[in-house]
Amino acid sequence: MKSKIETLKSQLLKALKAAKSDSEVRDLEVRYLGRSGKFNEIMRSLKDLSDEAKRTVGKLANMTKTELEVIVQKKYAELEMAAFDVIADKEWMDVTVPGTKPGVGHRHLISKFIEDLEVVFGRMGFAVAEGPDIETEHYNFDQLNMPADHPSRDMQDTFWVKNLKKMVLRTQTSPVQIRHMEAHEPPIRVISLGKTFRKDSDATHSPMFHQCEGLMVGEDISIANLKAVMTNALQQIFEDPAIKTRFRTSYFPFVEPGLEVDCTCPICHGEGKTADGVPCRLCKQCGWLEIAGAGMVHPKVLENVGYDSKKYTGFAFGMGLDRMVMIKHRVNHLRLLFENDLRFITQF
Repeated sequence: MKSKIETLKSQLLKALKAAKSDSEVRDLEVRYLGRSGKFNEIMRSLKDLSDEAKRTVGKLANMTKTELEVIVQKKYAELEMAAFDVIADKEWMDVTVPGTKPGVGHRHLISKFIEDLEVVFGRMGFAVAEGPDIETEHYNFDQLNMPADHPSRDMQDTFWVKNLKKMVLRTQTSPVQIRHMEAHEPPIRVISLGKTFRKDSDATHSPMFHQCEGLMVGEDISIANLKAVMTNALQQIFEDPAIKTRFRTSYFPFVEPGLEVDCTCPICHGEGKTADGVPCRLCKQCGWLEIAGAGMVHPKVLENVGYDSKKYTGFAFGMGLDRMVMIKHRVNHLRLLFENDLRFITQF
C-alpha cells in the first residue's frame, strides 16, 4: 500500500510539472485529490487492513495528500505569475513617461464670431431672439411687406419645402423679429442670429449662410440711433476705434427709407493702400466696404404686428456674418469656412 501511495505521488508530481494551464492542474487535482480521487480510494480501502497498518498507511496517505495539495496550490500560483509576465511583456508601459494629451477642439470661427456679436450688442442693451429655420410664407414674406410678385418668392431664389404648403427655408432672420414684436410691446431692442438659405452658390456665395439682424423699436427712434449703434458695433467687431461709417440710400421692402451701410476698410483704414503702399484688394482701393443693409422700419411692418406707427418708430439692420468673418480673419475663400479642413481650422 505504501508503494502505491509513492507511485501516485510520483505520477501527480510528474503530471503537474508538465501542466501548462489552470484547467490541466484542476483536472489533476480532481483526479488525485478530489472526493472521488485516487487518494480517497486508498483511504476507503483501509478498512481491509489491520489496526496497526491502518494507522501507518492512513498517516502516510494523509501526510502525502496534504503535501500534494500544497504543491498543487504552488503550481496555480506559478501559472498565474507566468500569465502576469506575459501580460507585462505585451502591455508594458513606463509610468514615469508623460502621457499623451488628448486632442482638444475649439469653437468654429463662425460660432465664435456669433458669440462675440452677442457680447458686443449685449453691451448696448440688445437681447438675443430666436426662431425656426423652416418658416411660413406669412412670416418670411407677408409680414415683411413683400408683395406676392416679389422676386424673392420665386422658386429660383428660395428653397420651398416639398409637401409642406407655403413653407420655406427662411431667406433672412427677419421673421424672428416679426415673431418677437408680435409677442412683446415696445420698447424693443433685439438681435437675431443664425442660418439662412437662398439658392446662391458661387465663389462668394453659399446656399446656406449666416446672418445677424438687429431691431430697435420705441418712441423717437431715428437714423441717428442707427448710426450710433452700427458705428459702435463695427468698431468693436473689427477691434478698431477708427472705423467710420457712411450710409447710402437703397431699397428694401420692409424699411423706409432703406440704406446701405458702409465702413472704412479694416485693412487699409480707408486709404485704398496698405501701409507699405500696396493697393488694397479687399476694398478695391476705394477705402470703403459695403457691410450691411439697414433702414427705418416700414410703417406697414409695424402695423402688421399691431403697433401704432404714428407713435412708434424703429430701425433694423442685417449683416452677412460669413463675409465679416472672412474680412476679420483675412480668409480669401468662403468655402474654407465650411469644408472642415483641419489644416485651415487649426490655424484659428
